[in-house]
Order: sequence, then structure tokens, then C-alpha cells
Amino acid sequence: MKVLVAVKRVVDYNVKVRVKSDNSGVEIANIKMSMNPFDEIAIEEAVRLREKGVVTEVIAVSCGVTQCQETLRTAMAIGADRAILVETAVELQPLAVAKLLKALVDKEQPGLIILGKQAIDDDCNQTGQMLAALADLPQATFASKIEVADGKASVTREVDGGSETLSISLPAVITADLRLNEPRYVTLPNIMKAKKKQLEIFKPEDLGVDVTPSIRTLKVSEPPKRSAGVKVPDVATLVAKLKNEAKVI
Repeated sequence: MKVLVAVKRVVDYNVKVRVKSDNSGVEIANIKMSMNPFDEIAIEEAVRLREKGVVTEVIAVSCGVTQCQETLRTAMAIGADRAILVETAVELQPLAVAKLLKALVDKEQPGLIILGKQAIDDDCNQTGQMLAALADLPQATFASKIEVADGKASVTREVDGGSETLSISLPAVITADLRLNEPRYVTLPNIMKAKKKQLEIFKPEDLGVDVTPSIRTLKVSEPPKRSAGVKVPDVATLVAKLKNEAKVI
């Protein structure tokens, strides 16, 4: 069984994000980029399933600029067998990515598709759900545990007030949550091996997908700076300030 794992190149989570001076977006020039942490968890889970013997091949997929090849090489260093890059300079939105992944699902016919539940740059949390709808596949989101056997996947997911376990038929779409696993450390020998693994490159038009953005960002701005706190002499003053100044009561 093949597993298709989508990975995204994002600003590294340790970097302090800054807004461009013209408020057109976030500054990414000369900024450290890395794999989206939730996607790293998805790759790790796919590799673990292969190590258990329930999966035969792990395919990493990324959509975006040429530099996404670095992200795919990292995925192959973690353990993916090969990679596919859908190369485009167009700003990709969740629906466009879902359409590209749908085309690759039709081409590769994987038994399981695993994605990170969301990307840390746009926080959309939409691509996995949209892919499941487009491909007409069952889905399980926010997975904290995955077990695959007998053509089904048992997925434990976190919900308000606890957790629930779903049983879904394969092929299916699963999105990985933070508690699913802890990704392994990438060793130098595996980084060297990843350079020799197969990496295919397609264009969106090769897959018959129109990735023209349907939403335009008008303005990006930083949140307002928090004002300093003040000390009050008594409870009556505190209540007055909450009522008259903060207007929260």
C-alpha cells in the first residue's frame, strides 16, 4: 500500500515573523524556511507505518516554488521513498492545493493520504478536508493515534472534553495532530541518501489544474501593542476601571 504525504515549506517556527513595510504580506526574504511541523509529524507517522509492514511506499508531495525541493529532501531524509514537486510561483490557496493533491491521488492511487492538520503560516486547516471532499474519500482529522489493519484505519482524535476513535475504510484522508508522534532526528547519512532518491517535478498545467487565486489579501498588519498594566488601590477602583475603561463588565 502506498501512502501519500503532503508537506509544506513555511517560515521556521523559531523565526519572529515580521510584516512587510508596505503591508502586502509577511517578510520571507533571507528568512529561514523549514517543513511545517504538522507535516513533519505526518511524514514520521507514514514512515512508522512502513516500518510496521502495513505500508510499502511513502511518497512525499509538495506544491510551490523551486525551493520546496529542500523540504522534500528533508522528508526523504526522514524516510520517504520518493518525492513529487508541483512547481509554481503562484501563491497557492488551500483549494488549489487540494485540487493538485486530488490529481496526484488519481495518478498514484495511494491507499492512505496523510497531511498535517494545518500549516503554521496561514492556519487555514482546510486542505485535508477539501481533498477528502474532492476525492470522495472518508476522512479523520486531528489524529492523535493511527492503526491500520484489514483495509481499515482506526483513528483516535481529540474532541472537546476527551477523545473519540473512528474506524474508516481505506483509501482515506487523515490529518495529523501534534500528539500523534515525535518526529525522529534526521541523521547525516540519511540526508546524503535523500540526495539520491527520486524527485519528480510537475507543473499545475501538467495535472490539468487551474491554481489561479480566488481570494486576494488586501492588507497584512501587526496586532496592536499591549499597553502596560496598572496597580489599583482597592477592589472598587478595579471594578470601576473594568466597567468604564475596559468596558468588559
